[in-house]
Amino acid sequence: MGKRIIAQARGKGSNTYKVRKKAFKCKLKYPSSLAGQGTIVKLLNSPGHTAPVAKIKYERGVFYIPAFKGAFEGQVVSFDQQEIKEGNILELGKIPLKTTVYCIESKPKDGGVFVKASGGCATIVRKINQKVFVLMPSKKEKAFNEKCRAIVGTVAGEGRLEKPIIKAGKKYYIKKIKNKLWPRTSAVKMNAVDHPFGSGRGKNPKSKIAKRNAPPGRKVGLLKPRRTGKKK
Repeated sequence: MGKRIIAQARGKGSNTYKVRKKAFKCKLKYPSSLAGQGTIVKLLNSPGHTAPVAKIKYERGVFYIPAFKGAFEGQVVSFDQQEIKEGNILELGKIPLKTTVYCIESKPKDGGVFVKASGGCATIVRKINQKVFVLMPSKKEKAFNEKCRAIVGTVAGEGRLEKPIIKAGKKYYIKKIKNKLWPRTSAVKMNAVDHPFGSGRGKNPKSKIAKRNAPPGRKVGLLKPRRTGKKK
């Protein structure tokens, strides 16, 4: 009997190709209603996240956020004051222009969705009516409701990608934490039964455009290309 090729096996979603739950110790979101102040109780290392995690205690319990640059245990952060200080969680409408923020809410009170990776930050560039325009790390502007909240500052862990990995073993364990497929075998080096580009015939296949409704395993090559053909 034949066996499913890797793309099909991954698409099935078995435990072999799932991230272990223990890698994500906590959910990085702040509560929908915040008032007063909170204290950073502990800085944690979460293997499932690129940035260190700050555990914050406030009057109703605890929550977790990506730690900001310069954070330390015992530091006090504010939730409703007008003071623009790193770590404070404020509405975008109350934050002045050219301030760097992260962990921005997509809609008011959803707990923070955008800009959470290590070293990331966005900049508030302009305000028009009830919209606040933010320059994202992708260098594109995005409009947010002025009631959406964000954390003032920059995510800690900047420069993570600058240090070379050096050993293949270290790369292996980095990928294993998140259950990513590594090392990746080139498609043309596989057998014909393992990949549509496999076999010794035609080592340099022309670009293939996969059909939109192709199943996993057949959906290889160019997926949903914006344009095809030679540029004139």
